[in-house]
Amino acid sequence: MSSPTPPNPRGSDLRQSEEVVVALLTETRLRPYLQSCDGNIRDALKLYKWNMRLSAACFQTMGILEVFIRNAFDRQLRNWAHASGSQSWLDTIPVDARGKSDLDRARARANRVGAQGDWHGKVVTELSFGFWRYLASRRYLTSLWIPSLGFAFPYGDANMATRRHEVERILAQLVLLRNRIAHHEPVFQRDLSWDYSSAERILGWVHPDSARWMASVSRLVSKLRRVIASPPRSISIGQVNRLHDGNERVEG
Repeated sequence: MSSPTPPNPRGSDLRQSEEVVVALLTETRLRPYLQSCDGNIRDALKLYKWNMRLSAACFQTMGILEVFIRNAFDRQLRNWAHASGSQSWLDTIPVDARGKSDLDRARARANRVGAQGDWHGKVVTELSFGFWRYLASRRYLTSLWIPSLGFAFPYGDANMATRRHEVERILAQLVLLRNRIAHHEPVFQRDLSWDYSSAERILGWVHPDSARWMASVSRLVSKLRRVIASPPRSISIGQVNRLHDGNERVEG
C-alpha cells in the first residue's frame, strides 16, 4: 500500500498552512505586524520573516558589545574591591535589592553547572546585560561610578557625571534591543542604524581599538544594508528609510 502523498501547499492548502502558522505564533505576537500590514495575514507573515533577518543581523554585534562592556565593568570592580581589601566585589558591591537578587541568581546558576576554577568569572558571565546597565544608573554615581565604574570608559566625556549619563542612555537602548532580539520581538520599527553607531561609540569609550575590532568582525552594517534593501511590500518606504538613514530613533 502506497504512502499518502503530502499536500501541495498551493491555493487552499497555502491558506491552511498560513492558518497553522498564525495559530502557532499567536495573534498576540503577530499584532504589531498585522497593524503594520492593515490586517493582511500574508503580508504580516512576510514582515515577521523580514524582522527575523534584521534580528539575525544585529545578534553578532550585540554579543560583542555585551562581553566587552561586562568585562570592562568587572575589571574596574575588581580593582575597586582589591583597593578596599576585599577578595571579591561580588560580596561587597553596594547595590539595591534588585541588584542583590541578580547576584544571588547568578551565583545559584554558577553552582548548578558546577563551576570549576574561575568561579568569579562564571558568576560574572551569568549576570544579565540588564545588571550592568543598571550599574550605570544615577543612584550609583557617588558609590560606584566615580570611584570605579567610570574608569571603564576612559575615552568618554571628561566629566564623570556626563560620562555616566551618556553611558546609561546608550546602554538602556541597547539592552532593550538585545532583549527584543532574544525574545523574538519586533525590531523592524527601531532605528537600527542608530543602534549600531551607538554600540560603536560606547565601545570607543572603552578603547578605540575595541570599537575598531567590532567593526572589523561584525557584519551588521553590510547585512543590514542587504536586508533593508529587500523589504516585503507590506513595510512602508518611510520605515525602510528610517532603518537605513538613522534620521529618527524609534523605540522598539
